[in-house]
Amino acid sequence: MSTDQQASCLCSAVKINTEKLKHNVGVCHCGMCRKWTGGPLLAIETEGKVSFEGEENITRFKSSQWAERGFCRKCGSHLFYHLLGSQQYIMPVGLFDIDDELFLEHQIFIEEKPDYYSFSQKTKNMTGAEVFAEFEKANNG
Repeated sequence: MSTDQQASCLCSAVKINTEKLKHNVGVCHCGMCRKWTGGPLLAIETEGKVSFEGEENITRFKSSQWAERGFCRKCGSHLFYHLLGSQQYIMPVGLFDIDDELFLEHQIFIEEKPDYYSFSQKTKNMTGAEVFAEFEKANNG
């Protein structure tokens, strides 16, 4: 995907610039994401540096020992899931105006997905245990 992708919250008080985005969309069905968003989180991962304009309008919430979530304090838009100690941000895909370039690739915490919705695309599906094992493997070489 092209570099220097821009995004913003609903009220544009926070603008986001990313060096690069992956073009695969992921869905998280974990209970925390569903509580945060009111449904599954449809997200895209950043690569490289991420910068924010309007940083004073971002509220950060440490949602676990390893991550924080950010939202705009003016309009409430969800901005990111950030892995602490890294430059990796996972962002709601709707913040970016790039719909035609994306595809639904994977779903995580599939065992927590409620029965009242489903996606028709065939995707890679991972349990929470598989996600944590993959994360640990990536961080330990």
